[in-house]
Amino acid sequence: MWDLSRNIGLYYAYKATKAVEFYRPIMYLYFLSLGLNFTAIALLEGVYNVTTVLGEVPTGYVGDRIGRRNSLLVGTVIITVTLVGIGFAETLLELSVLYACWSMGYNFRSGSDDAWLYDTLTDELSTDQFAHIRGRGQSVALLVGVVGSVAGGYLGNIDLSYPFLVASGVAGTGIPILLSLEEPTSYEESDADELGLREAVGVISETLSHPRLRSFVVYYFVLFSAVSYLVFMYVQPILETVLPQVGIPQGEVEPLLGWFYAAVSLLSAGLSYHTGTIRDRIGLRRWFLVIPFVVGIGLVALWMMPVLAIPAFLFARGISETTRSLASQYVNDRIDTLGRATVLSSLAMVSSVTVIPFQLGSGVISDVTSPLTALAVAGGVLIIGSFIVLAWESPVKSVTGRRTEAE
Repeated sequence: MWDLSRNIGLYYAYKATKAVEFYRPIMYLYFLSLGLNFTAIALLEGVYNVTTVLGEVPTGYVGDRIGRRNSLLVGTVIITVTLVGIGFAETLLELSVLYACWSMGYNFRSGSDDAWLYDTLTDELSTDQFAHIRGRGQSVALLVGVVGSVAGGYLGNIDLSYPFLVASGVAGTGIPILLSLEEPTSYEESDADELGLREAVGVISETLSHPRLRSFVVYYFVLFSAVSYLVFMYVQPILETVLPQVGIPQGEVEPLLGWFYAAVSLLSAGLSYHTGTIRDRIGLRRWFLVIPFVVGIGLVALWMMPVLAIPAFLFARGISETTRSLASQYVNDRIDTLGRATVLSSLAMVSSVTVIPFQLGSGVISDVTSPLTALAVAGGVLIIGSFIVLAWESPVKSVTGRRTEAE
């Protein structure tokens, strides 16, 4: 039990080094300051997601072969170096290359931390604690992000490149932490390091066509994830327009964005800390049947009342990590250790494929009309698409022999 406690402690420490909140408040403002328009930014995001599509399954496969910890280590090194490059980039071409590297770094980490945690808990027969521990780990990252968001806002007010450089230093501290992490016994005994390409393809195909997962994949990994990504893209430019309309001086927008992202992190941390409680008391079924419609309605409402941007974005961003944790619990409960990282990476690949047309379409709509219109359209697609999936079949189903009371 001491080894489990030590490993979980290191897992929490690693989550604290994600550092994304340093640059999130100013990320797209930085790109706009380099002369990029919304279509160019959408193209950058397209490069990121095309790289994800091409790299997710191979890197997930590599993660199953070399081990969860080593995959996380490779990804962290790539991200650390890439953030420095972004801080010094000047052209769309340079950013495109760096975005491809950035995506590969996250490809190596995608699915591997969840696979490592679930297999570690499998060793102790405690997989029902996955959502609880993952949620608390995410809350640690988000609480660190509160400080990072505020610092990033003020750093961005000095120079929009500084938050990327600071984030690189914080991310780099994850390297020695990961070197101290142990691989789960269940992974070492699963023959995952001998997983062949044919077996990996078979595992992915079986997972995506599984009756208990197929509609959930469309419902969450396609529709909800794509729209959530657009919210992430347009928070900054929309608030930069809305905040001066409510009396905020233009020179104070970047610091205020930092405080806004800090508020998002606090809300996310609180919800993430209680992910297990949400699963047990609200249930996966209720959560996933309600949340997409609330987000979709909120985005459509922005088009008519832009002043709702702050509460709407606060809610949409605040619940995203908890929703991701619950989705990961649902999927992990229905797949095996063999090929686990490959399957989780394939689901991330599905999200990346479907978000590309959303990104490109929203970029064109934003340049022709406004980001508010683009998000309103996305909200409408989320509402209509969710209704279609529900008419097809329920995306959240119980499984005989597994924990079902939360479903």
